[in-house]
Amino acid sequence: MKIKKGDTVEVITGNDRGKRGEVVRALPKQHKIVVRGVNVVKKHAKQRRQNLRATQTGLVELEMPIDVSNVKLVTPAGKITRVNYREEQGVLKRYSNKYDEIID
Repeated sequence: MKIKKGDTVEVITGNDRGKRGEVVRALPKQHKIVVRGVNVVKKHAKQRRQNLRATQTGLVELEMPIDVSNVKLVTPAGKITRVNYREEQGVLKRYSNKYDEIID
């Protein structure tokens, strides 16, 4: 997967198209990522035992995973691009296909 935790991405399809956010979690086996502020759903959370952890109850807003193919990486200059790998001095580095610049 070419998108990592901490990257800034923009959603290109779906209900949240055009939104930008930071990748909170990457799930490479499912080919999905969780983006802050994108694909937010409301779930009902039942109250648990009182002595354990203090968790939020009632309606809780959660960010659900979205497929990696529905987002594009945002370069440090603020432009969206696809990502590829290039070997430089024996080390694989990510680079922008469109602007031909190294991202890492």
